[in-house]
Amino acid sequence: MQRLIWLLLIMGMFSACGGGNNEAAEEETSTENQEEATPPEAPGTLAVLNPNLATAEELAALPEIGETLAQKITAGRPFLSMKDFQAVIGEMEEGAMEALFTVCFVPLNLNTTPEEDFLMVPGVGEKMAHEFEEYRPYKKVAQFRREMGKYVDEDEIARYEKYVFVPVALNSATDEEILAIPGVGDRMLHEFKEYRPYASLEQFRREIGKYVDDKELARLERFVYLDTEN
Repeated sequence: MQRLIWLLLIMGMFSACGGGNNEAAEEETSTENQEEATPPEAPGTLAVLNPNLATAEELAALPEIGETLAQKITAGRPFLSMKDFQAVIGEMEEGAMEALFTVCFVPLNLNTTPEEDFLMVPGVGEKMAHEFEEYRPYKKVAQFRREMGKYVDEDEIARYEKYVFVPVALNSATDEEILAIPGVGDRMLHEFKEYRPYASLEQFRREIGKYVDDKELARLERFVYLDTEN
């Protein structure tokens, strides 16, 4: 009898332990579901696709693009300006165009872009377009941040930087500045530096043209300018 009582007690303990494990498993599953249901990043923090570098799949996923237009975009690149990009995507309703430019944009050169073209940057009106142009020439992105900091906060400046760029000096740019060029990784960083000092942009085209085709070379050239070493 005593042995039977002990047996029943032991079975009860195992049952209790098993119930605890089930509860733990349910709790873990609930946590996983909560993580999966975590809302996406806020619109202000979304990455901006560069249509010169994005894959066809990434472009097709955008609500205003779709597969057919995505293929047309990849076939037509590189786009050396936003107007080139606009010519390929064709006419859209104003609201649709603005929505697309928020998440897909060809970066604008702060030193050469016409003032009116800065109005294509989402959220930039006539006043800020004028300020973008007012402080030219920009030698470093830090200069842009400093000058625009007179008018907007750091978060807004960081948002602007998704749509604009300051060309880097071929002969003196730091590794960080070269790697900030869209599509440039460690291999191209090495090649950019390998042929310094550059005496002309033609030399840059000749040397870097050993590694990329003419279209990619034209795209990269947008992001650099020739300086002279001291």
